[in-house]
Amino acid sequence: MDWYPLKLTTNIQKYAFGERLIPKLLGKRGLPSGIIAESWEVSDYKDKTGTVVNGSQAGCTLHELTLAYPDEFVGRGWRGPHFPLLSKFLDASHMLPVHLHADDKTAMRLHNEPNGKTEAWHILWASPGATVLAGLKAEFTREQLFAAFAACDYDSVLVRHSVQAGDTVYVPAGIIHSFGPDTLVFEIQQTSNLAQSVMPTDLYGNKYNQQEWYANINATLDELKNHYHPHPHNGLKLSSGANSRIFGCAGPYFALERWILHSAYLEPSHPRRCLILSNVGDRVQLEFASGVERLDLGESCILPAAIGEVRIVPDSQANLIACYLPDLQRDIIEPLQAAGYDQQQIQQLGEVILNS
Repeated sequence: MDWYPLKLTTNIQKYAFGERLIPKLLGKRGLPSGIIAESWEVSDYKDKTGTVVNGSQAGCTLHELTLAYPDEFVGRGWRGPHFPLLSKFLDASHMLPVHLHADDKTAMRLHNEPNGKTEAWHILWASPGATVLAGLKAEFTREQLFAAFAACDYDSVLVRHSVQAGDTVYVPAGIIHSFGPDTLVFEIQQTSNLAQSVMPTDLYGNKYNQQEWYANINATLDELKNHYHPHPHNGLKLSSGANSRIFGCAGPYFALERWILHSAYLEPSHPRRCLILSNVGDRVQLEFASGVERLDLGESCILPAAIGEVRIVPDSQANLIACYLPDLQRDIIEPLQAAGYDQQQIQQLGEVILNS
């Protein structure tokens, strides 16, 4: 098969925390009216799997391609029940719920789902003074945490960090978190939508009765972990001529890079992994063995593992987010060490374990 950059339909979520930042600031086109809290760019989650809209595979779903061509599409040796990454643009015009996501073991044990949800947020825009809540300040008793959440006193137990455009925050499953207001985010995550919230309202702003609310708080506390302390990170840069790759985060489930390109860039062949590209800048041209594709502002695509080399040509300055399943040693540790970054700097990207 002649593989090419695949563009997908998006799934729109109209949660109460959103407004219109995605079309207004990102310039994404073709969106419905009203609240656009999330635009799921690449998704193979249950009934929210995307459908290809371009080229010879138009009409095929992401799920169908993942099952039919795991080696050529996802990466050599890949096997799994669904495409492993889910990416989205997220409008936090208002504060998100204080919540957490199940880890892999909890997802299987409690929810009969194949995996949980580790995630990362890359900040595209944030108003002055914007913050995120991520992780616990200290070790608290269950009773202390319940009392804080029942009083909606989140700052008494959670760490608050300032954020600005260009920061990335890596959040493992089980770590309680929130962000907003006035923030526009690109999120990369495992393919899951499991969540537990401590808020008195649901995602659409509807109030729970006290019994439901308290039950949700207890369910959250059952899954809460405190093994990792997220913090905003402005990335580790690798430069080549006029072009830069900024490593925003990395861990066992995904890596995220921000590419700033002033001239043509050749992305080498990666038979062992595919690549999600999301354009947050000027239009680019993607040149590959069997043709050419354009990627406009606000658009995303998947470069299949078997596509071969792809030459990315910016109209002026390209600004792309690239996400993939990493071989941590080969894709992250070795190039960053070669560039002079030390062990501590590399480990700050997320869950990256270096051999001693």
